[in-house]
Amino acid sequence: MADENIRQRSYGRAYNQLRPVTLTPDVMKNANGSCLVEFGDTRVLCTATIEEGVPKWRRGQKAGWVTAEYAMLPASTNRRSPREQRGRKGRSMEIERLIGRSLRTVVDLRKLGELTVTCDCDVLQADGGTRTASVTGAWVALHQALRAWVDADKIHRMPLVGQVAAVSMGEVDGELMLDLDYTEDSRAQVDMNLVGTADGRIIEVQGTGERTPFDRAQLDGLLDLGQVGIATLVEIQAQVTGWQGGSH
Repeated sequence: MADENIRQRSYGRAYNQLRPVTLTPDVMKNANGSCLVEFGDTRVLCTATIEEGVPKWRRGQKAGWVTAEYAMLPASTNRRSPREQRGRKGRSMEIERLIGRSLRTVVDLRKLGELTVTCDCDVLQADGGTRTASVTGAWVALHQALRAWVDADKIHRMPLVGQVAAVSMGEVDGELMLDLDYTEDSRAQVDMNLVGTADGRIIEVQGTGERTPFDRAQLDGLLDLGQVGIATLVEIQAQVTGWQGGSH
């Protein structure tokens, strides 16, 4: 059963392999930073915009803010969905909060100064893993934006202090799998997302027994898979951005 499931995975990949991942930076002229992220057939356009000032509750703290917005375009799925209106979809709000807090863990907000960076993640095509693709691509867009401002001497030191990426895992037909596409995600017994750093630390775990509870051994197995995926993703991020660590 397990071998048959592995052969049937998209792109002929094994249970512990990602879909083909492409991160294309600098795809939008007017954004301070941008990235088109592709996890197989899932495609998300991520942009980062830097603006003077911070939210009212943040003023006077001599520190900046990083936030995110997320939306699925109407034709991103196989049936058109109504265009989202701000504040109406709880799922989108939950995802953009995940993106924002994930990015903030790798930014020194005091080095940023009283600036706000907004990362917009717009799903062009959805085939599973849109939130994890968004986190991964938003980091690249954020890097490009901050690098440009440092190069322009608008920020004295690079506020970015690390990398963050995210990936999905799950149990499908009794097999633990990495980076689920839609067909796998829709029939998963266990569905999980992992957000982590380049040095192997965990930022967030989202896990649900969709059809059955899972035990500690399954959880450990899924986390191991997820960290394999994140190690690959941060390597791709570094390749496309030239990131070499906190001194970059």
